[in-house]
Amino acid sequence: MINFKIAETETYSKKVNSAKYSHLYKKIYDEVYPMLRGNPFFGVHIKKLKGKFKDIYRFRIGNYRLFYKIEEKEALIFLIDIEDRQSAYK
Repeated sequence: MINFKIAETETYSKKVNSAKYSHLYKKIYDEVYPMLRGNPFFGVHIKKLKGKFKDIYRFRIGNYRLFYKIEEKEALIFLIDIEDRQSAYK
């Protein structure tokens, strides 16, 4: 079993450290990271996007969406962005 590494993009880091999303970081780090490291492709909260974003996955965290991309050859996950559900797909 591959253990994926997780890399946070600058956009994601800035946003998750902002006041709006900072309350989620502990939950993401403690609960979401281990799930993604084990299998970032499938899960109850994971969905692959379609169309021009077909290489991007989203992880549902309540009313928030965590977007990421997988580099399978390097076993690396890039956390791209986090948004609340209402504005995530606009």
